[in-house]
Amino acid sequence: MDPSVQSQAKTGAPIQTDAGSKTSHTKSDALLELVLSCLDDDKAEDIVSINLDGKSSMADHMVIASGRSGRHVGAVADHLTRKIKEAGFGAARVEGKAQSDWVLIDGGDVVIHIFRPEVREFYKLETMWSADVSAERIAIS
Repeated sequence: MDPSVQSQAKTGAPIQTDAGSKTSHTKSDALLELVLSCLDDDKAEDIVSINLDGKSSMADHMVIASGRSGRHVGAVADHLTRKIKEAGFGAARVEGKAQSDWVLIDGGDVVIHIFRPEVREFYKLETMWSADVSAERIAIS
């Protein structure tokens, strides 16, 4: 597994630490901790955090999680956006909440995707974003 990918088991096991993580506690790290904590509290499943450093300039982290049903996905998204705002990170932008198959929450430094399990399996975002970009560049050269 790519060291930039961290995952949390359904049993609430701790998030694996990134081998190259920085010890400084930045705003994006605080937001990431809040997001992971809220998702865990709301019983989201298969939580994966991907460090986007060197992969994209759109955000510092991407978090992918599953809800058990459309209603659960919508409830988790509602609660998470409320917590992000209450914590002082501003109003997160939300897409897809009406259908609740795949809800995208743009928290600025952290982008969160909450899926129904079958939709997540179809798109496989974590596979695409966890690829080692530097290794691909070396192989192409």
